[in-house]
Amino acid sequence: MTASAAHSMLPALSAAEQAHGRRLAAHIRAAIAAAGGWLSFERFMELALYAPGLGYYSAGSWKLGAGGDFVTAPEVSDLFGRCLARQCAAVLRVTGGEILELGAGSGRMAAALLSELAVLGALPVRYAILEVSGELAARQRAQLACLPAELRERLVWLERLPQRALEGVILANEVADALPCRRFVRQAAGVGELGVVALEADGQILFREELRAADPALSRACAHLESALAAPLTPGYTSEVCLKLAPWIATLGAGLKRGLLLISDYGLPRRHYYHWQRTTGTLRCHFRQRAHEDPYVNVGLQDISAWVDFTRVAEAALDVELEVAGFATQAACLAALGLEELVAADGGEVERARLAGEARRLILPEEMGEAFKMMALTRALDEPLAAFALQDLRHLL
Repeated sequence: MTASAAHSMLPALSAAEQAHGRRLAAHIRAAIAAAGGWLSFERFMELALYAPGLGYYSAGSWKLGAGGDFVTAPEVSDLFGRCLARQCAAVLRVTGGEILELGAGSGRMAAALLSELAVLGALPVRYAILEVSGELAARQRAQLACLPAELRERLVWLERLPQRALEGVILANEVADALPCRRFVRQAAGVGELGVVALEADGQILFREELRAADPALSRACAHLESALAAPLTPGYTSEVCLKLAPWIATLGAGLKRGLLLISDYGLPRRHYYHWQRTTGTLRCHFRQRAHEDPYVNVGLQDISAWVDFTRVAEAALDVELEVAGFATQAACLAALGLEELVAADGGEVERARLAGEARRLILPEEMGEAFKMMALTRALDEPLAAFALQDLRHLL
């Protein structure tokens, strides 16, 4: 999609939003100049999302729900958190310890989880939220202030991973898709890397893509992923690869002494991710409930993400001696955790109808049910995981 096409379908920016975008654009242009005039897409995405005080996740715009840019499963319904609580309860009864949630969004999932865990009699010693944005942490505190004191006192906010390895559960819901990725183009004689250059027109800073030869790290990564495919990628095939996944998993693995790391995100096994018909990759941007494919508009004001290569996640987990204990669709996991039972047990007819509508959004294939996957990575945990009792897709990895 071209920048002009993206602009034509997106809502107009306010004066304050335009000013914010200009500040971040100037910051990125300076980074491009310092790098010699060309910046990898990975670094561009990192700055667009996380530049201190300016990036999409570092600044103060509201991102979640109907008034934001996109909707996550916990924002669709508390049923999501209540189902996950059942899996967390089973693990905590074995390991004891705590829950660590990475990037808690509005705090709604934490509220649903803690409330359900209280009902199940399986509260963690501590519920830690790792949140790098002070502004988001403040919103989470406001959301969770309504919880009973017994639950509030278990909450703690962190700015970095704890130094000691925990026993219990680590939750990463829609975190991996926001890790900055590198973009590549398969060429007849090798692999090229798509990077970003800056130019100025009519007083505005504009960004455009420019292709360069891939460095050894990207070339090796592309050769590795192609080795798993039925046929080589054809010249012109464009996609992305997230080289930050492995160190991310390694860091989380080092922080888990015993228990479960549960990753939930939209993604695919490698052979499906790099299917020969998916010739332009999976990069997507979200702005005010509209999805498009141009990361160079509304910089700092829109989300940028890419689907998760769950094969890469599994490889990284095995490298740090984590067990891949489950892989399934969101629909299958929620069904296995009693979604239907929760809908049927709540309230009267009107309430059940409302919950049934929310459940459909979570599990229908055309909604979130198939695109979103869950992967369980465990350490020193031999108990079977109920979430994966109905479906096992590990053979696709």
